[in-house]
Amino acid sequence: MDDVRELAPQDRARLWLVRTDRRPEDDDGRGAGVLDEGELRRAAGFRFARHRARYVAAHLALRGILGERLGCAPGDVRFVREPCPECDGPHGRPAVADTPDLHFSLSHSGDLALIALAPAPVGADIEELPTAEVARDLAVVLHPRERAELNGLDALDAPSEHHVAVGRAWVRKEAYLKGLGTGLARAADLDYVGTLPDAPGAPDGWAVRDVPVPDGYLAAVAVAPG
Repeated sequence: MDDVRELAPQDRARLWLVRTDRRPEDDDGRGAGVLDEGELRRAAGFRFARHRARYVAAHLALRGILGERLGCAPGDVRFVREPCPECDGPHGRPAVADTPDLHFSLSHSGDLALIALAPAPVGADIEELPTAEVARDLAVVLHPRERAELNGLDALDAPSEHHVAVGRAWVRKEAYLKGLGTGLARAADLDYVGTLPDAPGAPDGWAVRDVPVPDGYLAAVAVAPG
C-alpha cells in the first residue's frame, strides 16, 4: 500500500495516514470483490468521480490494515454497527464483527484519510483547515471554556490563530464523539477538549491527542480509558 504511511502512535492508538487522491479512472472496479455491499452502495452514491475514488481508496486502506492485523484477506473483514449509546439504535460506532478487543476509526477529508486502531474504543478525525468564515460558525457551538479561550486570542489580537484554534478544538471533539459512538448527535458544547496547542482536555478520562499531519489539515485521536 504505497499511499499508506504509519504514523507515530498516540497513547494506545496506532495510526495510519492515507493519501486518497488517484485518477478516478484508476479506481474503476478497485472495490469490487473487496468492499461489501454497503460500501459499494455508498461509493456509487457520490456525485463526483474524485469523491468516489477517495472513498474507495480510504476503505480499501482500512480493510488492508485490518486484514493484516486479523490474518485474513481484506475482503473477508466483516463490519457491524454497535448500538448507539444515546438511543440504543443500530447506528453507533462501526466495529469488526466478532472481534471485541480490536477497535478502529476512519476519517477522511480532502485527499487524506486517517485510520486508528486501538485495544479500546477509539475515534479519529482529520479535517481540512477551516476558513475564517467556517471557524466563526463552529465557534458558537463549542464548550463555554473553549469559547472563552477563543475570546482570549481575540483580546491578544491574534486573528490568524483563531481559525486554527477552532479547527483544533473541532477535530479533538469529533474524535472524542466518534469514539463515544454518538457522533454529533451529542451536542458539541457538552464536552471540553480545549482549543490551545499541546493542551487537549480529557473528558471522562479519555486520552485526546493531536496528530501531526501535513500543512492545511488538522487531526486528532481519542482513546477510551482502561
